Amino acid sequence: MASDENSKETKTACTEQIIEGCAVLEGNKNECEIVSKENFKVPDTGGGEDNETSSDMELGSESSLQGACGSTDGTPVGSFEEPKELVDFKLIFNKKKHDICFPLDETILALKKHIESLISVPASMQKVMYKGLCKDDKTLREVSISKGAKVMVVGSTLSDIIAVNTPSEQDLKEEKAAAATKEPLCKQKMHKKILDKGVPEDAQPGIKNAKDSLPPYPLSGMLNKSGGKVRLTFKLELDQVWIGTKERTDKIPMNSIKTIVSEPVEGHEEYHIMGIQLGTTEASRYWLYWVPAQYVDAIKDAILGKWQYF
Repeated sequence: MASDENSKETKTACTEQIIEGCAVLEGNKNECEIVSKENFKVPDTGGGEDNETSSDMELGSESSLQGACGSTDGTPVGSFEEPKELVDFKLIFNKKKHDICFPLDETILALKKHIESLISVPASMQKVMYKGLCKDDKTLREVSISKGAKVMVVGSTLSDIIAVNTPSEQDLKEEKAAAATKEPLCKQKMHKKILDKGVPEDAQPGIKNAKDSLPPYPLSGMLNKSGGKVRLTFKLELDQVWIGTKERTDKIPMNSIKTIVSEPVEGHEEYHIMGIQLGTTEASRYWLYWVPAQYVDAIKDAILGKWQYF
């Protein structure tokens, strides 16, 4: 009778929940021996090899607990991060369509970075359009991009910007000839034809022999080589300079600008001609006319790395 009662107690004990929240150990009569509330082991069944095997199979160690209950941090075995919900849609750039599959809960900024290499436009120079302009911090779900949607991206590559501003072959010849004779920029034919139009009516006042920090507003009232209105907006927090015209705004990473040249306009020394070199050669210079003299040094410092603090 005593033997039966002991077996019954052992069976009962083996069905207890030994490790809270992890595993319930159940056993049949004579198959389980309780060591403690936290540690348990396979019973000794006799025999030399079996004894060693039994000893090796003790389950009280951290590794064996991990096997029984999951990882040591309490994560159940077999649990996985919930898969992200994806959405398939069409991306349209320069009249070309691209099939995109992207997580719904990722941001528009993450999408821009994802397609950067696909369309060869830096994320900072992209605009994502779907039922209006999509803000960088919004998710695809929040802007309601759904399966089969058509999402438009607009933006310019650096090569596009350079191509728009590249002087003609004749202009290059004249510039090269002028450089050889060290002719001032304002005397060179390609610049003179713009300067001869005079100071624009909306040009910001220039101050000769002065050095001011960049103003908190865009520099406007300047002209480009085509005679069109142009403005400069400095986004120091983004490390970008925005070159805006009536037709477009190009967001240029400052670290992509190689150098800047400038020279006072003869007879109007309160203004400068400025060339911002966007590529590796002088042909990639973006020319600006009627830049207020007091901001020339601040522009160079901001773009080329010597930050101005206001």
